[in-house]
Amino acid sequence: MSREKLIIRLLQKSDERAIAMLYDDYAAALYGVVFRIVLSEELAQDVLQDAFVKIWKNGQQYNRSKGTLFTWILNISRNTAIDATRSKHFRGNGKIQNLDTVVDKVEKQFTEININQIGLLRHVDGLEEKYRNVIDLVYLKGHTQQEVTEILEIPLGTVKSRLKIGLRELRKLYKDVLTIFILILINL
Repeated sequence: MSREKLIIRLLQKSDERAIAMLYDDYAAALYGVVFRIVLSEELAQDVLQDAFVKIWKNGQQYNRSKGTLFTWILNISRNTAIDATRSKHFRGNGKIQNLDTVVDKVEKQFTEININQIGLLRHVDGLEEKYRNVIDLVYLKGHTQQEVTEILEIPLGTVKSRLKIGLRELRKLYKDVLTIFILILINL
């Protein structure tokens, strides 16, 4: 039995070993995603802890037919981070106003150092512009699909379709695009 299958089985049985294994295997990658969204080490640590609590509480709801374990925990972590940026406390600290500037700086460093090391940027840049823009905004800049509809001024269904097609094109180049994202995020 693979480690991932073991983690899933333990998680669905509410076995405490699952959370320790999840943390060991995925915390670094998830922290990288969370940090890129909240841009604060202290807040990223809090958000990651909240995300792991949500993962633990909802472990029995994980459905392998809807995606990989990593995709599921990544979405929980990412959504928890986005929720944190929308909280009154976060806005009260003025971080929303400077988010674009900081994200651009982090994205530039992230892109130059990590994505180019595995050639992902070259492949993303090879996508048609309409797919590249959606993937960039959602996966590299941490925007929600709804935010992308407002930024690009296109319907939500179009955003979802472009995201799906863009990822499918990347999967043709990489066996599993999420594996590539894990490699990128571990190096943050």
